[in-house]
Amino acid sequence: MEVDPADANLYRTLTSLVVPRPIGWVSTLDPEGVANLAPYSFFNVACVSPPVLQFAPGKRRGRPGRLTDSQRNVETTGEFVVNVVTREFAEAMNETSATLAPGESEFDHAGLARAASSKVAPPRVAGVVAAFECEHRETVDLGSNALVLGDVVHVHVDDRVVTEAGKVDVREVDAVGRLAGSWYDRLDARFRMERPD
Repeated sequence: MEVDPADANLYRTLTSLVVPRPIGWVSTLDPEGVANLAPYSFFNVACVSPPVLQFAPGKRRGRPGRLTDSQRNVETTGEFVVNVVTREFAEAMNETSATLAPGESEFDHAGLARAASSKVAPPRVAGVVAAFECEHRETVDLGSNALVLGDVVHVHVDDRVVTEAGKVDVREVDAVGRLAGSWYDRLDARFRMERPD
């Protein structure tokens, strides 16, 4: 198969082949203080110094400015939290992908408890292995998606996944990744290779 992007919608091709994609479970607050929580598989680290995370919400029909609640909240309040999705939270994460009316909380919809953040107002998902508190850096319009960038201002990591040397033990983080359609992946078969000099 050969695909010319000018002749085809590449959504399924991209999401089937750029895999597995980490899931950024983004929590925000609207101006009235309602907590929003939504998963984004167009998510990753953008920079290490300074530490910057990115997520890329798509445009939404029927929403003010075609913005997702997450993007609108980040741009209005300047803050968000990225929660790490592990297997124990996979079903709840999927529940938070439901389309709710603005002003309805996905935390409540999925029966999730909130945990206070340290430096930003949006809550974390209680019990996740890690959460990154972020301040909005900028949003770049890319066409069908926007790229939302946030400076990491605080990180919560559960001690159960931290080694005695103070490093995250990747073998203990049962992260869930996104494939295409309704498919997800787990980190079941980790393997190690040393980089050459």
